[in-house]
Amino acid sequence: MKNRKIIACLDIREGRTVKGIKFKDLCDAGDPVELARNYVSQGVDELVFLDISATKEKRRPQIDWIKRVAREVNIPFTVGGGIRNLEEARLVFEAGADKISINSAAVANPELITALADEFGKKRIVLAIDAKRMKNEWKVVCNGGDFPTNLSAVAWAKKGETLGAGRILLTSMDNDGMKNGFAIKLTRSVSEAVNIPVIASGGAGRMKDFKTVFKQTKAIAALGAGVFHFGAINISTLKTYLKQQDS
Repeated sequence: MKNRKIIACLDIREGRTVKGIKFKDLCDAGDPVELARNYVSQGVDELVFLDISATKEKRRPQIDWIKRVAREVNIPFTVGGGIRNLEEARLVFEAGADKISINSAAVANPELITALADEFGKKRIVLAIDAKRMKNEWKVVCNGGDFPTNLSAVAWAKKGETLGAGRILLTSMDNDGMKNGFAIKLTRSVSEAVNIPVIASGGAGRMKDFKTVFKQTKAIAALGAGVFHFGAINISTLKTYLKQQDS
């Protein structure tokens, strides 16, 4: 588990952090900048901000809160949601984001991954994959889980790497918000199929869930949201626990 990272994810809607279960029943979790500052003080390695309503509303990410985050935090952070072209990506980078995440736009236009990687460098491009188990196979879902596809999550991850993605942010829709652990088989399959870093997301509820995903898969980072927002796990305590498990 050495060198594995802990990432806090903040889903943003109308400038506020929200959290739900399986992408539904969203409730307010606080101001994103205040939460970000708190996570930095706890020693989080990176932050991910996802403007979850941008794609459905067919708009670019709102820039104001990105600039606020950039002024307040001194660690790498990724912004996703509503980025459909080079111009929108450039605006997010100019606002201060270190990386961008693309999901539905990449499924609709896979060449966008290559265009972004060529323009900004592959290390700054994260392919977010939301996966749902359908008929014993993990399939890609888009638009906040509202639009199922026939794409295999593993095959799409491999193609994303070929097209130029520098990272995979892999979320199990089935596990999201359930607090019963990460989707280990899914995460293992994807992380073993690609040669780029994979971030495990969806399902963290206890500290041992992070240990399990690091022990049983090749994920280089594990992401938490509500488990951090509502104080179930302190990030500093979690990182100490993971170090002890390695001793």
